[in-house]
Amino acid sequence: MAQAVGQRTHEFGVRQALGATASDIMRLVFSSGAVMVVSGLAAGVLLALLSTRLLASLLYGVTALDPATFAAVAGVLTIAAAAASYLPARHATRVSAATALRSVE
Repeated sequence: MAQAVGQRTHEFGVRQALGATASDIMRLVFSSGAVMVVSGLAAGVLLALLSTRLLASLLYGVTALDPATFAAVAGVLTIAAAAASYLPARHATRVSAATALRSVE
């Protein structure tokens, strides 16, 4: 997320120059992070469901298709992704529009 936000610094400066607020920028960064989280969780859950037969003998104390475990892992990963999106989003809101527009890459 930090790299993606860093590459879009010029865009955030233009948006701020056109009147975007800090909450608009935060929403933009979090929505792009949410797309990555949802696609990653969908792929991960699908692969986990497909690999349950292979891993069933290695599990202790839970069944191969334990919904509570799947939900807990998805929740922890979602919280981690939100935390990973927060600092870059906060950094994006503090970018000066004039500085971002002045620096051309």
